[in-house]
Amino acid sequence: MDGNAPDFAAASRAALADPQLRGNFRRAMDGLMTKRAAQFADAGEWHAVRALAASVRLRALSKLPELLEKLEENCTRNGITVHWAATTDEANAIALDILHKVNAKLVVKGKSMVTEEMHLNAVLEKDGIEVLESDLGEYIVQLDGTMPSHIIMPAIHLNTKQIAHLFKRKIKDAESREDAAYLTDLARRVLRAKFQAADVGMSGVNAAVAETGTLCLIENEGNGRMCTTVPPVHIAFMGLEKVVEKLEDVPPVISLLPRSATGQPITTYVNMISGPRKPGEKDGPREVHLVILDNGRSGIYADPELRDTLRCIRCGACMNHCPVYTKVGGHAYEAPYPGPIGKILVPQIEGLAKRGAMPHACTMCNACVEICPVKIPIVEIMGRLRVEAVKPGGAVKDGGAKASRAEAMVWSGWAAMNASPPAYRIATAAMGKLGNATPSSLPILKEWTNVRTKPRFAGRTLHDLARAKGIPDV
Repeated sequence: MDGNAPDFAAASRAALADPQLRGNFRRAMDGLMTKRAAQFADAGEWHAVRALAASVRLRALSKLPELLEKLEENCTRNGITVHWAATTDEANAIALDILHKVNAKLVVKGKSMVTEEMHLNAVLEKDGIEVLESDLGEYIVQLDGTMPSHIIMPAIHLNTKQIAHLFKRKIKDAESREDAAYLTDLARRVLRAKFQAADVGMSGVNAAVAETGTLCLIENEGNGRMCTTVPPVHIAFMGLEKVVEKLEDVPPVISLLPRSATGQPITTYVNMISGPRKPGEKDGPREVHLVILDNGRSGIYADPELRDTLRCIRCGACMNHCPVYTKVGGHAYEAPYPGPIGKILVPQIEGLAKRGAMPHACTMCNACVEICPVKIPIVEIMGRLRVEAVKPGGAVKDGGAKASRAEAMVWSGWAAMNASPPAYRIATAAMGKLGNATPSSLPILKEWTNVRTKPRFAGRTLHDLARAKGIPDV
């Protein structure tokens, strides 16, 4: 394993050994799955709106280069300054340059997965700039000094009691009350004062409309609207795949996202940002900046099969239904994007040398594919990445990083055995007699036996069992 690579297996074992964590996730995931199912009780409506949203994303990706140019043109016409960043380092440098120009000391942030990808908070704090997350879940994990464990509900791994104890330790004059309403009001009082004092507000982007140069941001708490209207400067961050062609493409996404994410029929706030404050207007920022991040996405886009990764609308439904994620939680991945979408996106962004274990953290059960609102073939892409991990010279960064000569020899032997009926009969007969005596310490069995008991061979082939039951050969 790469010395810098997160140890997913070790982190997963630790999570599985934590009954509190597993209990928190089990209750949360059961509730989210039930709420989502209720929202899509009409199968016909689900299939229709899902097909529409998938077509919106596919059409946008088919025209991505020209739509990005059109977005820049119309945003600039609207008074939004557009910045392009090839890497997270470039994006962080752009953000710091803007902040330095306005002498910013305090930044308030709405939810943005791209800034998590950039590790922007750490960069700003290192530069002496105070940064405060204003989404309640993000605020909680910021106080706790941890990463979000879910892309929609960052603090879903904590229960009310744990949050109450955290607030008592971290917030001055906080009472130790396990009451959700009190805890929410306490956070609101802290954040409201910061909104008024902030020099810059930051946010993500759910969809950027090329036709009009409009940034669409949806949220439930109102913090997004505060971040984008109260401070004098607003900086929005988006991955380059977030563009859509027309304004009429936004409603299908807005219809599916909250229902898939949290089981809500509709989101509370829809913010449509088309420029800074105009003369005579009483609110809004004086400056609006849009930072468009690549960070490996153009490479993903270049491959026709992997390109489907970029359809994602960040609803998190795949996580809520994943049998792996719901058992180990988001922190086991040690990545900005956990769960099924993270298992196909992060290895492509960060490389298979560092993230080659992620595509293997999957049962290939297809649950994520069945509920994805934009029909991303996650399992197919997962299989492709497993191949890329052991195949040098592929399309993905660090392709072949997990290649093993011993494993290649074993698979070559397996292929040869299954291509020859006599070899198959001899090999299965030998395994029936010798297989149970195979030592578990053999390198080829090490990864299996670290977490499982070595399987025992039955001693007879399927053909033998069928003949014993009188089933003729086919």
